[in-house]
Amino acid sequence: MDALFQLCSPRRRKMLALGFIAFLVAVFLFVKDSAITASLQAHWDEVPPLHTSLQSLGPSVVTTTVLAPAGTDTIIAHAPMPQAVVFVLIMWSEPSAAEGALLVKSILMYNSSPSEFHIVCDDVAEKFLRQRLSLLTRTKHRVTVHFYKPSWQSMLDRIQREGSIQTDHSAGLPGLMKLFLHEIIPSSVEKGIYVDTDAFFISDPTSLWKVFHTLNASTAIVMASHPDQNSPEWNNASRICSCVMLLDFKKLRALRLMDSHIYREDHTGKYPPALSPPAFRAMYGLPGGDGKGQYDNVRLGDQGYWWAIIDYRPDIFEPLSYDFEVTSCLLDTYLTGLGNEAITEDEELSHQIHLKDTPQEGKVVLPKLLHFNCLHGTPIYMEWSGWSDPENGLTKRWGAALQYHVGYKWIWLNTASMSTSMVIQTFPDIIFADEQYKD
Repeated sequence: MDALFQLCSPRRRKMLALGFIAFLVAVFLFVKDSAITASLQAHWDEVPPLHTSLQSLGPSVVTTTVLAPAGTDTIIAHAPMPQAVVFVLIMWSEPSAAEGALLVKSILMYNSSPSEFHIVCDDVAEKFLRQRLSLLTRTKHRVTVHFYKPSWQSMLDRIQREGSIQTDHSAGLPGLMKLFLHEIIPSSVEKGIYVDTDAFFISDPTSLWKVFHTLNASTAIVMASHPDQNSPEWNNASRICSCVMLLDFKKLRALRLMDSHIYREDHTGKYPPALSPPAFRAMYGLPGGDGKGQYDNVRLGDQGYWWAIIDYRPDIFEPLSYDFEVTSCLLDTYLTGLGNEAITEDEELSHQIHLKDTPQEGKVVLPKLLHFNCLHGTPIYMEWSGWSDPENGLTKRWGAALQYHVGYKWIWLNTASMSTSMVIQTFPDIIFADEQYKD
């Protein structure tokens, strides 16, 4: 071979040398790759199956699909359904429903949670609200609506079974039902937010719902407190406002908030006597003056009775932040309103009024719910003549906010990509809790 190599030309000898070197490199790489493959195979033989490793991750794996020779294994963990914010409202008559519809719309505009409504109403109000609700097809969050329709006679009968209360307020008999909400709605509803119809939200109602989580164990009633208000003609009942309330219905039922002759006839001793009779007597004396009639010295409707209850039992009461009760009645919305967007909290606080000697003293009011009460001369506050007066102080502060929320179209609430079902139920012929106790 050496002789053959010598016979080749110098150029051919160079080519043969290069080819021989390439052959040696190829043999070396082949031997090395075979060794690596054998090593990897030995390593993987020691690793547990893939589905075993994934299952060991536990509940942190929401959904895992693993291919295996025998088929497919799927592990699914469902997230809990978010808690709904519960509202318990009263709407009696079409004007009340027109106001209440704006309240409901504002809740759906801002609520970051599902919304659950329990509405005590008459036929006219239900019809009005159902028409508005029919415009909703793709709401962002779950919406549930329950209509409760006690007859006028059944409400009157319940007042008579209580025996001592009556009202001179424009809200009339339906307004007194605020004292009996815990008896009208099912016992499965343990707490809820009550708001008068002449109010609407301008921020997330979930923040108001979260107040429930901050309350003392004994607290059953939360509403705004205004100890700076003096109104002897109203027995100082203006020191609270029953216009926006957080009510723990479970506790109110356990306390037997309102009396009934059915309760008075129970001599078993198994249940406590009703809370309200001694509270009413402590503030207003005997009903009718001799204990045989009805109170004729209670003002501001249901609010006068709530005032007696929390004055008698302060341990079941906590004050509500004025953020959730920016009211036009007596308090001039604390002189806060739309305006300088860059104002600081300290400067804003320096302009606000009616805060001294109140639970809100030293705390700036940051409006979350507007309440337009005491706008006299119209059954629907949105139609108050003062809104057309550009020089009116309330109009300057909040007129634009009202106009925006009134004009916000219901169909604009259809923000979900897919259609959503809404649960709407009607419960006629309501039986109050005291009569159910009798049975």
